[in-house]
Amino acid sequence: MDVGPVEYLVVTFPGARFAEAIAPVLADAVASDAVRILDLAFARKGEGGTLQLVELREMDPQGLVSFAPPGDGPSGLPRLTDLGVAEGLPDGGFVALIVWEDLWSVPLTRAVQAAGGHLVAHERVPADGGDDVITLLERLAELRKQGVLTDAEFAAQKTRILAD
Repeated sequence: MDVGPVEYLVVTFPGARFAEAIAPVLADAVASDAVRILDLAFARKGEGGTLQLVELREMDPQGLVSFAPPGDGPSGLPRLTDLGVAEGLPDGGFVALIVWEDLWSVPLTRAVQAAGGHLVAHERVPADGGDDVITLLERLAELRKQGVLTDAEFAAQKTRILAD
């Protein structure tokens, strides 16, 4: 089975804003056959800083986003509970992990291969031309590891990066 590039986003948002602001845009992307959602996970930061997983039907009661985990998706996908996103999230705040396959590129990849070509690079260029969120978080974690940032400074900067 041909699989297009797989990407993911981790987004935070206050309250139940997913249904009114994010779900319609995600539903449009799926309906256009540009992407196939491979994973969609939600959590709420509870008292004491723990992440409590939240079901899609709670976040999207109208059922705008049609999602059923594919049985034939790639292995090794990120898991929301393993990404360390709770630190900068305010109590009661929500976080979502959206993992998708870029379907539009599958026919292009087939055409390149049929022409005897090979895919040699795939990079994601941030929309603002700056560093992507993952790179910024990795740099931030390295500064904390080196002792340049305190845990509180790390948490504050992580919150700022995730909110942008």
